Parts: sequence; C-alpha cells; structure tokens
Amino acid sequence: MNLGYLNPLLHRPGPWASVYLGTSEVTEDAERVQELEVRGACDQLADLGADDATCRAVYAELSRATRDDAGRAVFATDGEVVMHIPLSAPPPAPPLANWGVLPRLGPLLDYGERDPTCLVAYVDRRGADLELRGTHGKPRPAGEVTGREWPMHRTGRADWSQRHFQLAVENTWQENAARIAETLATDAARAHAELLVLAGDRRERREVRERLPEGLQARTVESDYSGRAAGTKSERLDAEVEQARHERTREQTEEAMDRFRAGRIPAHDRIDAAEGVPALVDAAREHRIAELLMRPGGPDLHRDVWVGPEPDQLALRRSESQYLGEPLPSAARADDALLRSAVATGAEVVPLPATGDGPRQMPVGGLGALLRWPYGGTVPGGGARPER
Repeated sequence: MNLGYLNPLLHRPGPWASVYLGTSEVTEDAERVQELEVRGACDQLADLGADDATCRAVYAELSRATRDDAGRAVFATDGEVVMHIPLSAPPPAPPLANWGVLPRLGPLLDYGERDPTCLVAYVDRRGADLELRGTHGKPRPAGEVTGREWPMHRTGRADWSQRHFQLAVENTWQENAARIAETLATDAARAHAELLVLAGDRRERREVRERLPEGLQARTVESDYSGRAAGTKSERLDAEVEQARHERTREQTEEAMDRFRAGRIPAHDRIDAAEGVPALVDAAREHRIAELLMRPGGPDLHRDVWVGPEPDQLALRRSESQYLGEPLPSAARADDALLRSAVATGAEVVPLPATGDGPRQMPVGGLGALLRWPYGGTVPGGGARPER
C-alpha cells in the first residue's frame, strides 16, 4: 500500500479526532441508525476530551456520508476536518472514535483500500480513454489519448497506390499505439498505479502492450470484455479488474514475506530486515524502513511508544530525549507512530494476513520491516531472529 495521500495528516500538531463509521447498511431504518451512530461517535469524542468545534466539524462531515461506500474515515483537529476517506470494508458498529496526539491510522489497514491502484485503458486505433480504479471511491476518468485520424482504414484494391495507402494506414495505427503506450507509462507512474488493464480489440491491445516499458508490461492484464465504443463496457470487465487487483496484492504480500524471511537471517555480517517494536523504532528514526509489514491483531500494534511532533521523533521510553528532541513527548500507539513515519519517508506498507504458515514465519509482535540499507552485525534493540 502506498499511503502517500495521508501526507496532510503528518505535520499538524493535533490532538486528533479519528472516526471510522460504517455506511453500507440498506435497511429501512438505516438513516436513523446512522444518525444515532454519528451522534454517539461525537459524544464519545467529547467524553475523551475533544473540543466542541472539532466535534461539530466531525458531526457535519459524517452526516453527509452516503451509502455509496462501505464506510468513511474522518480525521479532524482544531475545529477542522483535514481529511475524509471512503472505506472499502465496513467497520463494525458502534463506530470507532479516538482522540489522541496522532491520527488513528492503524484501522486503515483493516477497512481501507488494500488493493493497488489500477489504470484501465479502453483502446482502439484512434486513441484510448483512461480510467483510474482503487483511488478511494468509484472509478474516475483519467483523461484520453487522441491519435492521428487519417489515414485510418484499408481498402480492398491491390494496385501500387493503394498498397502505398495501406502502408500509411499501418503506420498510423503503429504511431497511435506508440502514443498511447507513452501516455500510459507516464500516467501510471504519476498515479502510482501498480496495475494496467488494456481493454479493446486484441490486435490493438497487442500493439500497445508491445510498446510499453518492460516493467509496466509485466504488470499489464488484457481483457476481451470491453472496448472504447459506447455501450461496450461490461460488468465482466469490472470483475476482471477486481480479480487482477486482488491477485496483485497477494503476489506483493508473498514477495515481501519471502524477502523478509531471507533478510531477517544474518548473512555476511549484515541484516536486511527488522522486527519487533524496539528494532522498528530505531529503524524509523534513521529513515531505514523501505517496507513496513503489519499483521492485524498483532500484540505489539497497540504497544505505547513516545513521540514528538515530527514523524521521526520516536522512542521506547520518555526519558530518551536525545532521540525525541522534544521536552514534552506524548504516548502513542506503535502502529500509528510507525505508519506516520512510513508515510513521511515514502515507505510502502504491507498488510499481512491475520494468520500465516506459523508464528515463526510472521514478524515478532506483528510488526516487521524491510530496510533501505542493512544493519551490520545485529539490529539495535534486538529483532534479528535466525530461523532454525
């Protein structure tokens, strides 16, 4: 998961109100139940110490939530809703409401969008219509590519002039395919899309795919179930896109765990992975974390650490002021503090399955990391656990 969209939450001083509300009920009294849940969440915030202005802002935002999504996460401070995020899985009732020094980010791994962003291209000989999926809501248009319009169609004649014309038609098709491929590569990188789906005629898809960069080709799926022409988009394409996104998530998780298992074993006096709160706090302070691994329900996720106002101000104990650089640090959950640090340094976040191949396969306490650069010898604070 790339959580870069959470950047607006990183540098506000807080304290923060965080609420996760399910909105997908379709019963007759769903609106009344949702109103009661919204009021209950705001009352809970007030009981926890939230100021009236922030409670009112949260209430106004949640009251506008519709049942188009499974739920809504709202983050507010100082009387202002800083961010609201559609959820892909419904949080349980009653809503989760929290008031604390950091935004409550951990539940996003359970209820937020876990599958990667996907760029869908509906291609034909003239160009392509683009669409982004998996960006916190319904599919949204992402522009179009317009190629050359002429010459476009072949003829059935076989004289020299017509053969010349047909060659020009072939050149037009290939030029348009190259233009589409170039745009797709640029737009996929800009949107952090980890998956590309090509829909349209088989030949046109092939012409585009052959011109994509090698790395993007490996992350491209083709579909026969839709096209660019009006009325050709189908539900079968929707199912294929979702299946491709789920499969990509599974592959990424397996790859990360394979690298973690290999990296946690010391080799040539270096360790490329860390696990457990002490080791991860040390790695986060040094911006070493490249990929943060979290297992839902891990016992260390709710362990307290000490934090300052900046994302790299973390410590295990309040007395470690040399690390905090903050005379009045605050206690926060380990998962929220580490997620804040991961977002700030551009690290990927990998939610792990709740169960695995055995406790020795999973990171200690449910928290692990692949490192940007290795430790030599042993990991400070522990965390290296060679398998036997």
